[in-house]
Amino acid sequence: MASKAPRNNIDESQLTVTKPKTKAVGIPAVANALKISLEQMGPVRSVQTLLAVNQLDGFDCMGCAWPEHEKRNAAEFCENGAKAVAEEATRRRVTPAFFAQHSVAELKTRDDYWLGQQGRLTHPMFLDEGATHYEPIGWDQAYDLMAEELRAMDHPDQAVFYTSGRTSNEAAFVYQLLVRGLGTNNLPDCSNMCHESSGSALVETIGIGKGSVSLTDLETASLIFVAGQNPGTNHPRMLSALEKAKKNGAVIVSVNPLPEAGLLHFENPQHLGGMVTGTRLTDDFLQIRAGGDQALFQGLGKYLLEAESSGRKTPGLQSVLDHDFINNHTVGIQDYLQYLEEVQWDQIVEATGLSLEQIHATGERLLASSSTIVCWAMGLTQHKHSVPTLRDVVNVLLLQGNIGKPGAGVCPVRGHSNVQGDRTMGIFEKMPEKFHDRLDHEFEFLSPRDHGYDTVAAIRAMRDGKVRFFMGMGGNFVRAAPDSEVTEQALANTRLSVQISTKLNHSHLATGQRALILPTLGRTEKDTQVTGDQRVTVEDSMSAVHASRGRLKPASEHLHSEVAIVCNLAHRIFTDGRVRLPNAPKAAWLSMRDDYSLIRKHIEAVFDGFENFEERIQHPGGFVLPHPPRDARKFDTASGKAHFTGNQLEYIKVPSDRLVLQTLRSHDQYNTTIYGKDDRYRGIHGGRRVVLINADDVSELGFADGDMVHLISEFQGTERRAEDFRIVTYSTPKGCAAAYYPETNVLVPLDSVADTSGTPTSKSVIVRLEPATLNRKDAA
Repeated sequence: MASKAPRNNIDESQLTVTKPKTKAVGIPAVANALKISLEQMGPVRSVQTLLAVNQLDGFDCMGCAWPEHEKRNAAEFCENGAKAVAEEATRRRVTPAFFAQHSVAELKTRDDYWLGQQGRLTHPMFLDEGATHYEPIGWDQAYDLMAEELRAMDHPDQAVFYTSGRTSNEAAFVYQLLVRGLGTNNLPDCSNMCHESSGSALVETIGIGKGSVSLTDLETASLIFVAGQNPGTNHPRMLSALEKAKKNGAVIVSVNPLPEAGLLHFENPQHLGGMVTGTRLTDDFLQIRAGGDQALFQGLGKYLLEAESSGRKTPGLQSVLDHDFINNHTVGIQDYLQYLEEVQWDQIVEATGLSLEQIHATGERLLASSSTIVCWAMGLTQHKHSVPTLRDVVNVLLLQGNIGKPGAGVCPVRGHSNVQGDRTMGIFEKMPEKFHDRLDHEFEFLSPRDHGYDTVAAIRAMRDGKVRFFMGMGGNFVRAAPDSEVTEQALANTRLSVQISTKLNHSHLATGQRALILPTLGRTEKDTQVTGDQRVTVEDSMSAVHASRGRLKPASEHLHSEVAIVCNLAHRIFTDGRVRLPNAPKAAWLSMRDDYSLIRKHIEAVFDGFENFEERIQHPGGFVLPHPPRDARKFDTASGKAHFTGNQLEYIKVPSDRLVLQTLRSHDQYNTTIYGKDDRYRGIHGGRRVVLINADDVSELGFADGDMVHLISEFQGTERRAEDFRIVTYSTPKGCAAAYYPETNVLVPLDSVADTSGTPTSKSVIVRLEPATLNRKDAA
């Protein structure tokens, strides 16, 4: 039997700290995965569900976007994947009786962990203006209410439609069609807050905003950088690929402010040898200052050029640089060289916090490599200078021809399971003209060309009273967004907020004047429409598209699929005359709702690479989308070639009495979903309100390990506060600190964003510490 949900919030007075781990996964990960699965699902349901995760005839994990080989293990999931499945397939339920018992005001006092542990939403719920409690509402009434609000808009841009990365290709496609049919491109998504910087830099430099490598490339690379990433927690199945790479002779360089157990030593639970001895993964750990990655890659480029000038050679070439590749496939190298000549080594050392010897030794790793891959995640994408940083990553790879050859390339590791697929499907506020032309031709209408709001712009527009209607397709917008108080106040300015969700979260409590909760099917559940059981598709982090089909009976008979919700609403708006729009797309909405293969036919017509879509997803493992730089060294840029770029060196200069804070996840967490109270690899148990700080900084600032402090961020004369955090002395560069989100999202200024991409700067928040009024003993 599954256990009951917790009765109380996390009791931070029970928090304990132990020594951080130096190895990851192994028996503790297996035990914890089973423990949580049994608590949420019970034994029979656990076996039934976990053995279907990421299987060829099963469902795609709703966790990360890491890919699989065609040949799968019997247990093709990680610890955090098991937690994600257990949370969705839980036997716990949030029924109308729950909402009758708990007011919105009371629920606002509950933490993220408590809310998520209550179980699956079972009925559509409505919060009327001035009401204290959500009440049940029929689906027809809910659709009418949304159509009424959309009809009352003065302009289509008064509506905002957010998307989470777990939304399927089919749901994302009909969703963007609905939105563009209304006449707006206001399609902010979770990519705006994570890998938007990656897309911006890669589109500019290589012509496509996706990674260029496959699993086989990663496993056969000569040199792998893992920068600004913690795969042991965020993408645990990546550790298996790194293990294979090590056994094939790869050198792995980890670049991160914090040492992460998963990159130090990996115990693979898939085989006995992995459990007994494990594998040391990292050869060189570069403990870089937060935001110092651009300086590192400029230093590596500078080292390669100096080696070229001295007549050095690299494997397979007569020189350090791949002149054939540079001459035939790139432009702009002179601009790049000029910037590198201007940057000084002492600047690079100051910016990185590394020694000159460490940087030179890493340069030697590049010289010895025949094929290099750079992997990265949020540690590189959430700074003001993230886009220049990633341009400089590409510059280093271009110098040695490491794009479009086996075992080499760029590898941005995406977080949510279909976040890349959603962008492919058109969930983007500024899609290219080619997409609009094809969409218009397919559905015989004129889609809007004016760019819409990204996430930060959408919050600003809501704050300023420019938005009446907000819809969130999955996710937890309020807790994912920066500047939490501003975001909540912004949503309160809307006339109607709508959340399409599987589980209860804080976005259901920070509402517009009126609010709807629309419960939807999860990945684990059967999606049965009038034509039979449906399947959906997803795209992983390496551009592979494959089918996903749930097996479980839905948590409630009142759930609608995401596709059904969108198509039913669109039918009301465009077909039955409740909202009369002269420029409506000519789409058979109810037919698409009943048979998802019809949606895939439209996708095939609009997007390159989806030819014979239905037939190709019959193949186990699906198919890989085209990637011209990877496939043929062709670059969809203005010049038709890859672009070197010259970038001014930027890094964070922190006053002596301040720290630069990066927000991050705990191990018992996926994005904004809190699975448990521990971060066992970092030695944090039973609580979350901790701030990890270098011991010298703690002493110099007049504090001690274990002290309770308030964190205050400072930006353009405005202070933001996150109170009652325990100091934990930790191995992190001097001047740097770390704490968990979403608790610290309140400190991230809405207007502090990356240049070009607009991504919130969640990894470079300048903070000061204030003593808490109560010390930890008194607070307990």
